[in-house]
Amino acid sequence: MNKTGNLGSDPQENIIPILPAIIIGMVNLVLVIAVAFYLEPDPGIAAQFILIAYGIAGCAYIWAYYRLYTTMPNRVIYEWANSVIAGTALGLLIYLIPLEIDYLIHSMVLIAALSSAVVSGRAPSMLLIVIAGAFHFAYYFLNFTPLITKVIHAFLLISVVIVVETVQQVKALSQKQINRLEAANEISRQIVSTLDTRQLIALLNAALHNALDADTYYIGIEDNGNLQMQLFYDDGEYFHDIAYKLGGSLSGWVIKHQRPLFLPDLRKPLNLDDVNMVVIGKPKPSLSWMGVPMKGMHVNGIIAIASYRPRAFNRGDFELLISIAQRAALALDNTYHHALVEEEARLDSLTRVYNHGHFIQTLRAQAEACRSASQPLSLIMLDIDHFKQYNDSFGHAIGDEILVRLCNAIRSHIKHSDAVGRWGGEEFAISLPNADADQAILVAQRITQTLADFKFDHSKTFPVPTVSMGIAVFPHEAGEITKLIDLADKRLYIAKRRGRNQVEAALTV
Repeated sequence: MNKTGNLGSDPQENIIPILPAIIIGMVNLVLVIAVAFYLEPDPGIAAQFILIAYGIAGCAYIWAYYRLYTTMPNRVIYEWANSVIAGTALGLLIYLIPLEIDYLIHSMVLIAALSSAVVSGRAPSMLLIVIAGAFHFAYYFLNFTPLITKVIHAFLLISVVIVVETVQQVKALSQKQINRLEAANEISRQIVSTLDTRQLIALLNAALHNALDADTYYIGIEDNGNLQMQLFYDDGEYFHDIAYKLGGSLSGWVIKHQRPLFLPDLRKPLNLDDVNMVVIGKPKPSLSWMGVPMKGMHVNGIIAIASYRPRAFNRGDFELLISIAQRAALALDNTYHHALVEEEARLDSLTRVYNHGHFIQTLRAQAEACRSASQPLSLIMLDIDHFKQYNDSFGHAIGDEILVRLCNAIRSHIKHSDAVGRWGGEEFAISLPNADADQAILVAQRITQTLADFKFDHSKTFPVPTVSMGIAVFPHEAGEITKLIDLADKRLYIAKRRGRNQVEAALTV
């Protein structure tokens, strides 16, 4: 982000706005030369020569200033030197021309100060005015100029100061706008480069922290009437797993109406229907708040920032937040869509458990983690008994329903850290990290009991499905994943040969 005091980073961009002032300045200097020939009474050859030399030297200096400024290696030193040179030259000019036309000098001081204000900062421009003004007032006092003349010239110099200060304020506002655009563009550049939601949230965190001076900011996603915080920063501290009801909150109003909301002073009554202040994070209320909706195909949320100070934000900050939110909504939507696509690639389309390939990847990763932690991992291979008869007798729709309900039953008896995958057809695999054989047997028995209690909402009566299961433990019984799978599969078929609807956890000779 550009933090300089200039309107742009390229000096040539700063020179262009002052071209009219440079031209007018050179015209004034030509008038100074003309004064040398038309002064009445005749000032004399020496005075004429000095004015002519002054005008020519001034024009040459302005032209050199215009041509050389963009190539100066250290422009800061040159800006200060120019203030001293120009201020001194304009101050001495009053000693060379009659007081009756000193308005010409004031116009030149205005032009020089204005040009300096555009290409440099406030201080060099003010120095130029002070130096020129000091020479002028010394002249007025030495020549016992009337008080009214001194007052008029003082007013003219004050007017020049006001013009310079106005230019500086315009530059500051322009620079803020440039900074906001640069911040928005930088955020866009960064966030489009990732399809990972966590990385995106981290990038947005850095962007909000750097771009806006806020005590609090958060990114929330709507989830069944709640706002689930993806990021929540409050007064130097990050809070995790924050969620609250959207109804009646400022965030809820923004998401419901899909409109940005700018509240510069929360001490004033809120003219919003059914909205109450909700304090989260640190136990102190915010006094200024801004929130912008984030809406996409896969995401519906909000970005909000707040401060403990009233009127901490202006309209420019609000526009920047809107720009950030628009880009964040698009980027989050992309990451969510990417996550959904990846999830679909990992899941079986019917049962929504892991497909064969992804289950093996998960099993390998779980086994390595258990090996590193010196913990067991149990693998259950499961097969539905006589499943072909369901498809042949009652149709594939009933067979599919049995598969789905079986997977739901399995998920109801395993932990979030466990995994279940469709091995093929009616065969499934269940991995239980940090579980020994006894714990795996207990899970298998609970699955069997759940199946026994199945009730189908159909006019026909169906036989309750049963399953056969084989269990093997890593690394005690098999130190490699391939051998673990083979052992569990062998035990599954032992259970089937024994009459089905059984659990086999130890190899029978």
